[in-house]
Amino acid sequence: MQDTGVGFLELNRQIENCRLCPRLVVYREEVARVKRRAFKDQPYWGKPVPGFGDESAKVLVVGLAPGAHGSNRTGRMFTGDDSGKFLYNALFRHGFASRPVSESRDDDLILQDLYITAVGRCAPPENKPTPQELKNCRPYLLRELELLHNLQGVVALGKIAYDAMFKILSTRGVELPAVSFAHFSFAQFRPGSFWLLGSYHPSRQNTQTGRLTEAMFDQVWIKARELTV
Repeated sequence: MQDTGVGFLELNRQIENCRLCPRLVVYREEVARVKRRAFKDQPYWGKPVPGFGDESAKVLVVGLAPGAHGSNRTGRMFTGDDSGKFLYNALFRHGFASRPVSESRDDDLILQDLYITAVGRCAPPENKPTPQELKNCRPYLLRELELLHNLQGVVALGKIAYDAMFKILSTRGVELPAVSFAHFSFAQFRPGSFWLLGSYHPSRQNTQTGRLTEAMFDQVWIKARELTV
């Protein structure tokens, strides 16, 4: 993939200063101002959230968007809410994370072989970004793909992330069979080629209802670990 010269530091600065989506700017800043009672004494990030992880990653994890009182509060992807607890615990079990809990962007968590990002960078009302808002964020995701030179595959958390990554990869010369999203959906034409692996999102709604269990999530990370060489 072509390298346009903007590195991670500059890219993340651009992301953090983005104000392209008026609805999201109003919402994320209002949430940060009002706060949730449990976090009333904590500062909120209240800005778009950049990606996070190993810049030599072999695996890219793509979520939907920051949680209003999770990443929008802490400033780091999947940090400070129930989705993050479920995700980082699994990553720790399978050797992708240095610790099982992530509550703050200053907690010294280190990711190994893995980088985490999302198709949307701002917390959206009701966790529902619009198609135009996701389109506005797409250049940031495309640039991360350019910068992550060692990538071998993508784990997409949820249908929106899976469909977005399938389209992006297909238009950027990565050959993938047409595999529809499902939990543990897997697209790869041949061993050793780039792959796309789908998982239900580790949202509280999915994990507390049993739609996504720890065993089901482990299945995803066992596969991802097997595929990295």
